[in-house]
Amino acid sequence: MKLTKKRVVLFLLFIFPLICFLLMSTGTNNFTKLPVATTNVVDISTIDAAKTFKDNISVVCFLGDDMNAHKGGFFNLNEKIYKKFIEYNKFQIIAIYPEGKEEEAKQLKKEISAFTDMVKWNFIPGSKEDISALHASFNSSYPLSSSSYTFKTFLVDKNGDLRGRADDKENPNREILGYDMNSVADLNKIMKDDILVLFYEYYAAFKEKNENKAQRKEVGL
Repeated sequence: MKLTKKRVVLFLLFIFPLICFLLMSTGTNNFTKLPVATTNVVDISTIDAAKTFKDNISVVCFLGDDMNAHKGGFFNLNEKIYKKFIEYNKFQIIAIYPEGKEEEAKQLKKEISAFTDMVKWNFIPGSKEDISALHASFNSSYPLSSSSYTFKTFLVDKNGDLRGRADDKENPNREILGYDMNSVADLNKIMKDDILVLFYEYYAAFKEKNENKAQRKEVGL
């Protein structure tokens, strides 16, 4: 395969950091899975039949009625999370907003698209009742406002389970079941690492499955 400049850049930006992460995790033998906070949350397919949490790693955010007032957090999410994982398979952002706010969502999407490819951003309208039901299924202590907005963004795994940390190492008494979109540190130092842990989990499971399959083949099973 011809080693083009584009392939070298993609390797350095996306593949090499993941390899380093995997090597450090396995080399120090201290890898632990990201805890499951809530099992079987309401699937996004109940709001949009064309979308699903299943078999995807999903970052979920609630845009609310007044997207312009909160767009700083959405730009942070785009810069610190989306751009880091856009090349990863089965990664997506689910951005949910109330029905009737299509023009506002369209404008927000247009503004974000000036800085990135929006292929894995999914803007989904829903009734306030459906949006509240989805958020309630997370069992999060971070409330959804009357405008269907929260400054927290959430991480849902391929099984449709909400993931988070049992505690924050820097703040042992603080549970992390959502990440503050207004905090660059929260996104860059905590959420990014947690998403990498999820990808490593799936990589390790895939590797183990293939090794077991090879062993069964060797013994004629």
